[in-house]
Amino acid sequence: MMGQQNPALVIMAAGIGSRYAGGIKQLEPVGPNGELIIDYSIYDAVQAGFRKIIFVIRHEIEQDFREIIGNRLEKKLDKLGISCCYAFQELNALPEGFSVPSGRTKPWGTGQAVLSCKAMIQEPFAVINADDYYGKEAFRKICCFLKEKAQQSDHQFCMAGFVLKNTLSENGAVTRGICQMDQDGYLQSIHETQGIIKTADGIQADGRNFAPDAIVSMNMWGLTPLFLKVLQQGFLDFLKEHHADLKSEFLLPIFIDQLLREKRASVQVLLTQDQWFGVTYREDRDYVVKAFQQLMMRGEYEDIFLIGRVEECLP
Repeated sequence: MMGQQNPALVIMAAGIGSRYAGGIKQLEPVGPNGELIIDYSIYDAVQAGFRKIIFVIRHEIEQDFREIIGNRLEKKLDKLGISCCYAFQELNALPEGFSVPSGRTKPWGTGQAVLSCKAMIQEPFAVINADDYYGKEAFRKICCFLKEKAQQSDHQFCMAGFVLKNTLSENGAVTRGICQMDQDGYLQSIHETQGIIKTADGIQADGRNFAPDAIVSMNMWGLTPLFLKVLQQGFLDFLKEHHADLKSEFLLPIFIDQLLREKRASVQVLLTQDQWFGVTYREDRDYVVKAFQQLMMRGEYEDIFLIGRVEECLP
């Protein structure tokens, strides 16, 4: 059992979107004053009570990332006593005995991204994607869980559960983790489902219909330091089986699903009705820009970091 600790936030920003042609989507401005999606996420996280921010990036984008995001936020977060640091997800960051197979060009997935932070984490932590907008409710619920339940047991995790219809793109298919829960709201299984798309007949993938109110994962997890030890062993086991596959990825939801099937963890699903949005496709950007305009007009982000009055976002 751990003592009371403020949670950390791990932001996975190493990936350059394969479906998003023409730039690094994490660095695209979407707010009315030039804000990025990541600005809103950090704002919501600080309001909720997170007190450490860890950016997971790649060395190839480090200069751009620091110039556009890091240098600006580090100064403001430091004034609030919130630490900000970097971890690097590298293709060749492999356990002893393994090397990068010839022809592989991409790192090893979200599980490896989280492992890159191992030396920096001593407290409960949340994991998010840099290019997803999750909404305020999810950050509040996960932070509360990490401050309370996660500090009662190293094996209690949580996940933000979004409503499927609130997570779709108008411009193409998406991949979502379709969740099954028990009557107490604990995750029983999660199935990564590709090709989910809106049609005239509803929401479908591979000829299957999905209920609009199905609960899905958007890769927003609440975890404990012990999880990193389990994840490290999981990565080793993954490499033993899939090392030669040039496109194989060690994905967080697939690994957590494995832990659930082996009854090695419990994951409480924290439901949120907030609208998710992100720039999966370049055509999504116009919708996202309009959505943030509406949020700003409603006064939800009057003092976003870019404007400068960051102190006012503290709880």
